[in-house]
Amino acid sequence: MRLASIHRYPVKSTTGHALARAEVEPWGLAGDRRHLVVDEHGAMLTARKHPRLLACVPELDGDTLVLTGPHAPPLRVVPTAGRSTVEVWRNQVELTDCGDEAAAWLSALLDRPARLAWLDDPTRRPVNPDYARDGDRVSLADAFPLLLTTTASLHRLDDWIAETAAERGEEPPTPLDMRRFRPNVVVDGVETPFDEDSWKRVRIGEVDFRVAKGCDRCVLPTIDPVTLAPGKEPTRTLARHRRWDGKVWFGVNLIPDARGVIAQGDPVTVL
Repeated sequence: MRLASIHRYPVKSTTGHALARAEVEPWGLAGDRRHLVVDEHGAMLTARKHPRLLACVPELDGDTLVLTGPHAPPLRVVPTAGRSTVEVWRNQVELTDCGDEAAAWLSALLDRPARLAWLDDPTRRPVNPDYARDGDRVSLADAFPLLLTTTASLHRLDDWIAETAAERGEEPPTPLDMRRFRPNVVVDGVETPFDEDSWKRVRIGEVDFRVAKGCDRCVLPTIDPVTLAPGKEPTRTLARHRRWDGKVWFGVNLIPDARGVIAQGDPVTVL
């Protein structure tokens, strides 16, 4: 098995970008999900309800965040000194405001009031203790530092979706883009689809990870990452084949055991 691709999302719920190599920190990939968008009341905004966020492409130029979108020139973001507390999936997290210029840029993109906030100290947010050790931390990802998916599982899901379409007399679907699932690391060469469900520990390159739990999926994978159009797949088919505990599942969540660097093409070993 090998590491097929690496993906970073500097701003939560926006479009990510691929990396040839990445530094692994205790709370996730360096620079991953350290920013998020909030409304005028300080409540978190995500692409689940605001798909237009996926039209924002953030990248890091050194330590500076650069936002690119279809509505305005690119913006270099400079955090200010103002702070506020934001609820991130039941965690109260103190974040730094990124200023009026970033707020105006995002408000124009979303056609509603919005501001950008930055997690200046990534040690503030603990991982759910039901699946973690004391001291485990996560940035602004939903729950865990990294998400792993495999190409074998995506191909099986594509086959199932094609079967569903044939049963319903629908046109053959286009294979899914893995970007729908927003993974950090994608593994190729897994012999058995969904074999990752049983993994407990995995090594990528020279960095070891614990597999905390499977990833239950929200509505976001049903939104086309290019057109931003909503649809029924893959949730419709996952509900037939990968539904338990009232949820649908794809991918597994990882917690790093150490710092290190991973690179595209690195060997992947189940420990």
